Amino acid sequence: MKRFYSNGKLLLTGEYAVLDGALSLAVPTKYGQSLIVETIDEPKIIWKSIDKKGEVWFEDEFSIEEIATSNTPCNDVRERLVQILNAAKQLNSEFLSDNKGFKVTTELDFPKKWGLGTSSTLINNISQWAEVDAYMLLENTFGGSGYDIACAQHNTPIIYQIKNRKPEVQEVNFNPSYREHLYFVHLNKKQNSRDGIKYYHENKEHSKYAISKINQITKKMANCNALKDFENLIISHENIISKLTKQTPVKDLLFPDFEGCIKSLGAWGGDFILVTSTENPSSYFKQKGFETIIPYKDMVL
Repeated sequence: MKRFYSNGKLLLTGEYAVLDGALSLAVPTKYGQSLIVETIDEPKIIWKSIDKKGEVWFEDEFSIEEIATSNTPCNDVRERLVQILNAAKQLNSEFLSDNKGFKVTTELDFPKKWGLGTSSTLINNISQWAEVDAYMLLENTFGGSGYDIACAQHNTPIIYQIKNRKPEVQEVNFNPSYREHLYFVHLNKKQNSRDGIKYYHENKEHSKYAISKINQITKKMANCNALKDFENLIISHENIISKLTKQTPVKDLLFPDFEGCIKSLGAWGGDFILVTSTENPSSYFKQKGFETIIPYKDMVL
């Protein structure tokens, strides 16, 4: 039996603009996904995906031949899974090449709706199993910037950048003294990042100037020692992305009376937001119907 594990992810700066080479600060989470592989004698894959509650959310089996020939499968999850395994085999012809089969189990330790990287952790785990480059496997399947793969592979905050179409990852010691005043709040819906990326591409006339500003903010944020300075950087970043994508910042939209600062993470409009508050903000957000409030120390590796 082989077991693989990948960290979840949160992008603190550079959302959308990371696709065009912006310096971005990202953090791996204490939550992630495991993949357990057991060899069986039949040439097929028996797949089971288990969620945070221990319940099976996807279960199927398919032949090795079906993966190799990439036949049209029955439903979206199955189709995507066959695509990933086929793409891994294209990168490593030895993968799934003998007459053995496998019983494969995935285990999430965070709710699927959280948006911490159900797909990226799967891609990184399969890349380890297949012994292929995870960034290439991502490019050949879901696409995207790849910062989530970097988080899956690193156990410390990182600065991430796409340079000459290749990922560059720098580990940073981002462990601010004011971390007890930082919280992550879930907005009760999972945002489709592909929709947000499409919107960004349609509205990025001023992206070159914005990326320059975001690069400065990322560098400053990674070394920021005071909460007030951190909050000013958040406000500046929100204003830049707001103008770039013609979207309203989440604080103005949902929480205009909140005393601290709020920053969208990843695709705007869903998943988690980053909140600064000198006092525990749980009662404020719970009164508004947002029950998932996680302190920074409980979320970030």
